[in-house]
Amino acid sequence: MVTVGSKMNVKYAIVREPGAKFSQCITSHPLQREINVSNAKKQHSVYCNTLLELGFDVIQLPTDNEHPDSCFVEDCAVIHNNKALISRMGAEARRGEELAVEKTLNDFMETRRTISPGTIEGGDIIHLPNHLICGVTQRTNIEGVDQLKEWLNVTVGVYHDPNIVHLKSYATYLGDDYVIATKSHMNHPTLKNFQILTVDDNESYAANTLAIGKTILIPKGFPHVLSMLSDAGFEVIPLDMREFQKCEGALTCLSLLF
Repeated sequence: MVTVGSKMNVKYAIVREPGAKFSQCITSHPLQREINVSNAKKQHSVYCNTLLELGFDVIQLPTDNEHPDSCFVEDCAVIHNNKALISRMGAEARRGEELAVEKTLNDFMETRRTISPGTIEGGDIIHLPNHLICGVTQRTNIEGVDQLKEWLNVTVGVYHDPNIVHLKSYATYLGDDYVIATKSHMNHPTLKNFQILTVDDNESYAANTLAIGKTILIPKGFPHVLSMLSDAGFEVIPLDMREFQKCEGALTCLSLLF
């Protein structure tokens, strides 16, 4: 079972270094043409070393030089109760990324593939202590949610927003009943029982955080989010995510924790 929050009971982190085609990632960010693959690799290395320092066994997958978004391994599977649903990506160009993740997870747990017409990507899943919240978005459909519920035998709250790519770009779970969310998504019914820490519009990228126990990884350059999390009692580690931001990827996207 994955619970990344106030109680840490995860051990492994699957990661994959950005490949040669990383600059061709799926993105609408205005700075895509300025993506520096070498800098992305350096930032990814710091990210992996941080996970090591926080106690994870880091599993490095072979670099995938055919899929530009392949470093965003979180999207490839959803893990809960020691079972994994392998994704069928909503973005057709990304299909195939999940195969190396599936091969690795088969050594640890039961897996099942999402079947057409279902689509699901891990960036739409908020993991909570006793249930999941799943976005129905541009990448995940309701058929994918139904397969998620059935295979993982878990209660799933559904967050419908067909205008967004991934739910966790707008809300992430911090542990201790805290959720950090952008103003546009803070009032959704699936979040009503949580204490919401609201991110200003000019720092909305920092709504994607990675909570590991009482430690929160956030992107560098967002002082109000850093201060807000520190005031709430969390230890905060800022990491340089600028190259991944240009690909509309973030902290949670870069690892699959279990």
